[in-house]
Formats: sequence, C-alpha cells, structure tokens
Amino acid sequence: MRQANRSRLRCAALALLAPWLFPSAAAAQPPRPSVAAADPVRCAPGNGGLRLPAGFCAAIVADSVGPARHIVAAPNGDVFVAIRNRRGARGGILALRDTTGDGAADVATRFGENGGTGIALRAGYLYFATDDAVLRYPLPAGSLTPAGPPDTIVAGLPYERSHSAKSIAVTDRDLFVNIGSPSNVCTARNAPGTRGPDPCPERETRAGIWRFDPDRTGQRQQDGVRYATGIRNAVALAIHPTNGGLYAVQHGRDALSVLWPDLFTHEKSAETPSEELIRVDRGDDFGWPYCYHDLELGRKVLAPEYGGDGRDAGRCADVEEPILAFPGHWAPDGLLFYTGSQFPARYRGGAFIAFHGSWNRAPMPQDGYRVVFVPFEGDAPAGGYEDFATGFAGADVSPRGAAHRPVGLAQAPDGSLYITDDQGGRIWRVVYAAGRR
Repeated sequence: MRQANRSRLRCAALALLAPWLFPSAAAAQPPRPSVAAADPVRCAPGNGGLRLPAGFCAAIVADSVGPARHIVAAPNGDVFVAIRNRRGARGGILALRDTTGDGAADVATRFGENGGTGIALRAGYLYFATDDAVLRYPLPAGSLTPAGPPDTIVAGLPYERSHSAKSIAVTDRDLFVNIGSPSNVCTARNAPGTRGPDPCPERETRAGIWRFDPDRTGQRQQDGVRYATGIRNAVALAIHPTNGGLYAVQHGRDALSVLWPDLFTHEKSAETPSEELIRVDRGDDFGWPYCYHDLELGRKVLAPEYGGDGRDAGRCADVEEPILAFPGHWAPDGLLFYTGSQFPARYRGGAFIAFHGSWNRAPMPQDGYRVVFVPFEGDAPAGGYEDFATGFAGADVSPRGAAHRPVGLAQAPDGSLYITDDQGGRIWRVVYAAGRR
C-alpha cells in the first residue's frame, strides 16, 4: 500500500510538471472535465501560511508559478491565471485542472507569448489583457487550451512609465479596461513644491476606465469611450452580479509629506490618501490629480499641487466620492463579489478585496498584504470591512521581504475562493470547512 501511494504521488507530480518541462504534454491530453467537487478538498498544513476565520481552510492549488495576477474559473472548475512578464521570463496564461478534487491542480499548461494582468471568460472566449492590448482566445467548453490563435480586440493602449498593468471587466455588451495614470500626481518631477499642470494632459489617454466593444476586433483607444476619468489606477475591477454596475478599487496617490512637508506629517501621509472603493457610472469624474480622499476627514480635498492646504475641498466638492475608504497605500489589486452558497449566508452579495501591500508607509509599519471582506446591502457597503485572509507576507512585511502578495480573486463553481500571489507564485483555494482539516 505504501509503495502504491508513492507511485500515485509520483504520477501526480509528473502530471503537474509535464507541461512545464514538455509543453506539448498538456496540449496532447484530451479535454477531461475537472472534478473539483468530487472529493473533499484537502487543506494544507497551516492553510499554506494563511490566517482565516473560524470554519475556513485553504488548499494550495499550485506553487511557484511566477507572477500570478488575475484569475478566472470556468464552469467545469478549470482555472486560468494571468502571469505577468518578469525580467528574463515571459508570462502568459496558466491553465490548471484538478482531476482528483483534493484542491491541488494535477494538470497544468501554458499558452500565450506575452504576460499581463486582466483575464475574463465570456461566450466561449477567454479575454486576456497585456500591458498594451486586449486579446481574445477561442476556448471550447471543457478545454484547457485555445482552439486557435487570439484575436486582437484592442491594440496600442498606452503603457509607458508607471501603472502599466491593464485590468478588465466584461459583460454581454461591454469590455471595460482600466488604464492607470503614468505618474503620481500629473507632475513630471517629484520635487517638493512642484505645481501640477492644469488641465492635466494625462487624463486624455490614461487615469480612467475606457469602454470597448467586446466583439469587435482591431480597435484602438480612440475607438473606445472614456467611460470615467480621474481614477489614478484601478487594478481591482468587477461587475456587480445583480445590478450589473461597474465597481473598482483605486490606488491613492503618494508622497504628501515628502513633496509638501509644511502641510503634512509623515504619519498623516502614511494614512492618506485613502484607497477608494468606487461605483463607476458613465461620465463620472473621481478627481485625480486635482483631488484625493482624506480618510480622517471622510471626503475629497484639493491636492496641494493645485492650491490645496490639506483641508480645503475647493473644486473637489463636485467630484465623485468613494462608497468606502481604506487606509493609504494598501494597494488594492483584486475585487470579487461573492455569489456562492458554500460560505455562510452573510458573505453572499458582499465583496472581497485583495490588497497587494504597501511600500511607502514610513514611519508607520508597512500594511495591506491581506484580503478583506466588505458586507453589502443592495448596491452599497453595509458598514465597514473586516479581515478575511492575512498572513501572506510572513515575518517580513515589506515589498521585497514578503513571502506572498495577494492579487487576484475568483469564485469556483462550488463557491470556494481562489487567491493568487505574484511574489511567491502561489495559488490558494479557500473553502468553508466547518472545522475540517
């Protein structure tokens, strides 16, 4: 029996490694369906490093896969993960299948010639956003690999300088693309006392969300519609499952105390500006770079680059406010509305948000590096937020020292929750185990 178990483990390991060592191996396999709900998920010792609420546990789906960004789950339980490029290695799309139901992927393959962040399924296609384009792969039901090369839905998106990652959300009629700002506050020089250009030219092509036709190939940015503006960078993007609205969580600006030491202490700058959960409707203006949200004041204020003193609202009295605000510099990168029935009823209709983690909260401790849950009542949050998954960073809570940094979220067909990590390349599957380990 012990020898049989060892043989079975060796076979499972080879099945997982074969696509990486021999890329044709996975492609040659017939498209078997996943059996993700066939057997109980086997949670990892210590939940793979995560701290979760009572009754939950986590399996490690895959590990050391590279910079894993956003993730999407197919109806049969297969998952597709966007892998970013990194120095010396091209990213692409990682496809994973669990044929045993234990929570760990035992079949894996990769495709695509470029890395990216955004990924979504729609009407037999897999949409994938690189830093400068949105591609669409034909993906037959139950298949881990596309049926042919991708169509280019949108090309030539701006990506120079900062905030190049593109996140997407897709509906029956809409393809929404976040195009982040290339700067902190629309100034080319991050020097103390520098005033910002007015109007800010970056808002013409970046710092907003654009809407495109999801079925039309060969589009350029000018073929789309600037759906909303004044959004510094909204990597976390999702469609609400009941009202159909677009929601996002945007990264706030940096360096208030560095650039304006007469107005802001370092402690104030660590907590402000807020990271903002926003409901996005066509024509909305959220104010960047002229405005930012002050967590303590609970409202938008005028940026010092445009004449603000840290309290005056000025022209910012007329821009859109967030529906919920979080401490500064947590770096929100993933957003998911939960519709499953596996988790307790209080989670249904609420939002999970993955915070990648800060780099610039000194002299305060670095923070973020967590997934939080936001209860909703109808279209809006029902109060505040609570920690759901922590422990990603490990002992060294810092950008370079963290063991893991969460990014993407997806709901499995059985209602469990996938979480990706672009630092250690780990993917977890969180289940409601009701005490099972």
